[in-house]
Amino acid sequence: MISELRINDRIRVPEVRLVGPSGEQVGVVRVDQALHLAQEAGLDLVEVAPNAKPPVAKLMDYGKYKYEAAQKAREARRNQANTQLKEIRFRLKIDEHDYETKKGHVERFLNGGDKVKVMIMFRGREQSRPELGVKLLERLADDVAELGTVESMPRQDGRNMTMVLGPVKRKKMAKSQQRRSHQDGRPVKRNRQAEKDARKAARAAAAKAEQK
Repeated sequence: MISELRINDRIRVPEVRLVGPSGEQVGVVRVDQALHLAQEAGLDLVEVAPNAKPPVAKLMDYGKYKYEAAQKAREARRNQANTQLKEIRFRLKIDEHDYETKKGHVERFLNGGDKVKVMIMFRGREQSRPELGVKLLERLADDVAELGTVESMPRQDGRNMTMVLGPVKRKKMAKSQQRRSHQDGRPVKRNRQAEKDARKAARAAAAKAEQK
């Protein structure tokens, strides 16, 4: 997706709908004028929506944009690779001590960012009482609600009934935000004056567009 974006002189359309570096709408301007604004601000002109009419282009630091997009892609791949599916098996007539022990395993897996497949194994005539299996799984889901959410509702398959729990998103987001905060703590060179100049130039271009 990043490699397909056209920037600066590679943009071959006569005019674009220009967006400033902070997201402000400038309006429809000629490409040569947009390129001039980008050059004055020390930024790039990036065609972010080529299929729009006219195409939408934005003033931005393209190198920084590519770096941040690559970071997000790596983070997504890392989260996907780190997530595993654990399995915990219950008996329908489980005693309270065993239930608490297995619930602790489920909580530990969810807290570690893994999904958990909970399986109830029916014996003999227990298969005729699937509602008891559903009740046990619902109890477990309620007990671990702070750490996990039900991704696959209880479903019976022959002698077994299964349910899949996934870690709550807020825990994943908190870990991701913590990593980003650590990275953001490192010094990053930013052309703040260039961005201010671009916003000023963008407003001027908008005023000219309104006068026409």
